[in-house]
Amino acid sequence: MTPPLRILGRASSINVRKVLWTCREIGIDYSREDFGAGFAPTNTPEFLAMNPNGMVPVIEDEAGVLWESNTICRYLAGKHGRTDLLPAGPRERAGVEQWMDWGATDLNTSWRYAFVGLIWRDPAFQDAQQIAASIAKWNAMMGILEQRLAATGAFVAGETFTLADVVLGLSVNRWLMTPIERPDYPAVAAYYERLKARPGFREHGCNGLP
Repeated sequence: MTPPLRILGRASSINVRKVLWTCREIGIDYSREDFGAGFAPTNTPEFLAMNPNGMVPVIEDEAGVLWESNTICRYLAGKHGRTDLLPAGPRERAGVEQWMDWGATDLNTSWRYAFVGLIWRDPAFQDAQQIAASIAKWNAMMGILEQRLAATGAFVAGETFTLADVVLGLSVNRWLMTPIERPDYPAVAAYYERLKARPGFREHGCNGLP
């Protein structure tokens, strides 16, 4: 029997891995199909009809198609009643979502140039000054996360694991695996060790992929 959840996207994509890790935390059965760089194209009329941005991941279930990784993670947690991952109370939920959104905007924007230049080796991202500026900004953003984790002593939103840790845990892994000079952030290092105790992170986070 085909699982009711279909995931489109290559498993090497950090955004696809958010969804896969979320599924592992919830215990959702799914089927996954390789789309994206090096696999099935995302610029075909068929794919663009599902996601006009031509990006992965995309999911499809009995309710239809959905795209945007953070939204997918929130949807799956809500659908399966996982208020531990995404609280039901407006203020508590906002506390999780603010860090998810910070990861998608401020943090991701900081590392993009350096990561694409150093890891993907894109010829359009090889300006040394811009790489250095991106690294400096990336480290500064990770400093914000260091302060937050030092304050909670546990996870990003507080004492318990939430979807914010799925999003930012993958970003911490990317930061640690990219060949750059990094400040010593002991709270981030301790956080990374806590995440490694979770099977979902071992499978989809610290699995050798940045």
